[in-house]
Amino acid sequence: MPAPRMSTTPLPGIGVQYDLTTREHRHLSVIAHRDGTRTVNVYRADDPDACAQSLHLTEPETASLIDALTPAHHSPNLLSTTDLGLVAERIELAAASHWNGRVVGETRMRTETGASLVAVLRRAQAIPSPTPDFRLAGGDILIVIGTREGVEAAAEILGRE
Repeated sequence: MPAPRMSTTPLPGIGVQYDLTTREHRHLSVIAHRDGTRTVNVYRADDPDACAQSLHLTEPETASLIDALTPAHHSPNLLSTTDLGLVAERIELAAASHWNGRVVGETRMRTETGASLVAVLRRAQAIPSPTPDFRLAGGDILIVIGTREGVEAAAEILGRE
């Protein structure tokens, strides 16, 4: 499949217009305004110069649309997914956490959720494959991998205060 055709046009005093022609020969444009807002235009199929729909989006609406169009950005904590249905997520251990000062094995996280703790980020140091006797500390960032459900259950266990 050929790459989509994209062109850029500076709009002095306004911003930049990006025009895209899809593989189905549909014309779309996005105007990136200098104030951070965006205007998305969809042109008629029978007349690619006639705008059929125009949407003006605020900066937060634009960010939400980008998240929807880029699945890897659905969650700021989401690191990766695979075809096997596994996710890796960063979970921060709160300073007031029940687990602050306790060892990983006491969480029973892997036994109860199937999710695995694969690394701990502490200050500027990464601790890969922490053992069950590794002592947790408030502020630790835990890298947990498992199914979406398992990681969510692990986050609930680790979020205990």
